[in-house]
Parts: sequence; structure tokens; C-alpha cells
Amino acid sequence: MKDLRKIIGRRIAAERKKQGLSQEKLAELAGSHRTYIGLLERGELNIGICNLAEVAKALNYPLESLFKDL
Repeated sequence: MKDLRKIIGRRIAAERKKQGLSQEKLAELAGSHRTYIGLLERGELNIGICNLAEVAKALNYPLESLFKDL
């Protein structure tokens, strides 16, 4: 499961960077904290599906795309 967290975290980080967003700005858009986003992107956090959906929504990124080809 640790690998799954890292893969999803890398996908979120890649999309955030692609959009030119800082972790702080993504956290603001997702109603979260920058530290939380950092933990998520490094795969150090077991995120709940509702919180993951909020992050995906903030990125305007389809939630199902985070799980594609896993």
C-alpha cells in the first residue's frame, strides 16, 4: 500500500506543478494545509477518499485518473 500512496502522491505533485501551483495554493484551494499536501505528495499519508476528492477537485483533475493503470 505504501507504493500506492507514493504513486498517487507523485501524480498529484506532477499535476500541481504542471498547473504552476504551489503546495500552499493547492492547500488553500482544497481547504487543507500546506503540510498536509506535502505529506500527501510524498506518500507519507493515508488520505481518506473524501479528502482525496477535494484535492482532485482543486486541481480540476478527474479523481479516477489518480488510480489509472494501478
